[in-house]
This record gives sequence, C-alpha cells and structure tokens, in this order.
Amino acid sequence: MLNYEITDATKQLTIARSLKGYSAPFKLIGGYRLIDNGIEPEATIQIEALGKTIHEASNGNGPVDALANVLKKGLTPLFPCLENITLVDYSAKILDSSSGTGTTVLVEITFTDKTKAWKVYASSANINAASFQVIVDGFEYAILNSVR
Repeated sequence: MLNYEITDATKQLTIARSLKGYSAPFKLIGGYRLIDNGIEPEATIQIEALGKTIHEASNGNGPVDALANVLKKGLTPLFPCLENITLVDYSAKILDSSSGTGTTVLVEITFTDKTKAWKVYASSANINAASFQVIVDGFEYAILNSVR
C-alpha cells in the first residue's frame, strides 16, 4: 500500500500569516475576472510581486484550470519554482445540502512539485472564488517553501 505524506498548507499559511513580520510573496490587485462561455473559459488577473505589476490572461479546460493557468503564467517568470507545480487532486464538498445552489462549498486541492505534496482548502458560496483562493494559497505555499 502506498502512503504519501501530504502537508496541510492551509494550516501552515494560517500560522505564518498570524506572525509578526509576515510578508506574502505576491499580492492580487482587484481579484480575478472569469469569463466562462462553457467552451473555453478565460481568466485575467493583476498581481504585484517583487516590485512589478503584472496583468495576465489565460484560458483553460474549465474555470478552475483557467484560474490556475493565469496565476501560474503571471507568477512563473518571477518565481521559477512554480514551473514544476501541478494540481493533482481537486474536490468540492457541499457543506449544507438544505441550502440548494446557495450553499457554501468547501474546495480542496492537492498540489505537488514532483517531490512533495501539500493540500490547501477554502470555503465560499462561490465555488470559483473558493477554488481561486485555494490556488493562490497553494502557489504562495510553494513559493515560500522554495526559498527555505
């Protein structure tokens, strides 16, 4: 039986962010924009990192893929460690089935850099917003661990 250690990156980021002097490696300006026509979703973002402002757009095989692609495309030139990062598992769980389509959804994504694995999770009534927050946190965790 295979057994891999998967780090709880959400817990580690929550602790790191609560400590004095913590500084995120990048900052989103105005969130994200997502256009999903059901065929080829497109996402756009603006990021500030390392004294630069980046505006980027990308497509994907679905809204989550478009969001991951645009963030990776925008950050990889500044943080080459992201080149090998892949999303290996995605799950979304409805937290209150009695709320129907207005329910809060818990999104969890497992990432790998081909040597280590970590999971990140977030909840929101908007599945795309929760997914994007998880992707942001997963990449932030990867960047922080690449400089250690």
